[in-house]
Amino acid sequence: MAQRTQCDSGSHGNRRNSMNISIIGLGLLGGSFALGLKAKGAAVSIIGVDSNTAHAAEALKRKLVDKIMPLEHAIAEADVVVLATPVNAILQLLPTVLDLLPPKAALMDFGSTKGQLCAVVETHPRRGQFVAMHPIAGTEYSGPEAAFATLLEGQTMIICEREKSDQAALARAEKLCHTLGMHLRYMPAAEHDLHFAYVSHLSHISSFALGLTVLDKEKNEKNIFDMAGSGFSSTVRLAKSSPQMWGPIFSQNRENVSEALAGYIAQLQQFKDAIDAQDEEQAKALMEKANDIRRILG
Repeated sequence: MAQRTQCDSGSHGNRRNSMNISIIGLGLLGGSFALGLKAKGAAVSIIGVDSNTAHAAEALKRKLVDKIMPLEHAIAEADVVVLATPVNAILQLLPTVLDLLPPKAALMDFGSTKGQLCAVVETHPRRGQFVAMHPIAGTEYSGPEAAFATLLEGQTMIICEREKSDQAALARAEKLCHTLGMHLRYMPAAEHDLHFAYVSHLSHISSFALGLTVLDKEKNEKNIFDMAGSGFSSTVRLAKSSPQMWGPIFSQNRENVSEALAGYIAQLQQFKDAIDAQDEEQAKALMEKANDIRRILG
């Protein structure tokens, strides 16, 4: 993670009375978090850390961060550390970052899974300084160039195991969320992972699978481009998501994802059986039952 320190030419070091926030991972979420706080006029100084030197340079160029520092130095200067890397990297970094964290600093993570992440620091002597978080926001794009200031505004931030976080760390994390105009929701880590296997992780697998199905059948790329309507485009949009991000998510939440996939495959089989049998009434019945999603989502 260590890199040579870079400073923006317009930066004059840490501003008096500002909060130092060190963001590890300068992609869509980490970058948007930084831009959002800056856009809201928060008194913050953003320190960036990224193992990808090109990403680090791009984040500095786009003013996502005020400076780039090596991991250990960024943690030492931080009032808040944010882990915004893929979840496999978060899993490896969590204990180390807690070891290095200043006594009054808070550690937040933006991982899309929570069970394994919370478990790895369950008995850590500084567990109270950690706030396990998941911002419910994103796009199919990644990297610092994908970040934008309003990504998190009005969105939900889930906090898991808040009873295991110190009041000071929790309050600091909540204040940053409120600054961004986010809504807070609290739940156990196991409950989080079960729900998101269905409402997020499954939809990504479905989109990846649809993309593969069409690519295998339609060898002529022009046919895909010319004939794909808005329905196909919106359904397959998530297939453009980063495998480096989603592969570890599926692995860390594999039991719940496998259960969700089994249920989904069973529903697909019902549609196939009805179509094979030319049972239009059964197909309509399945679709009418699915229409109830409108009542929930509007």
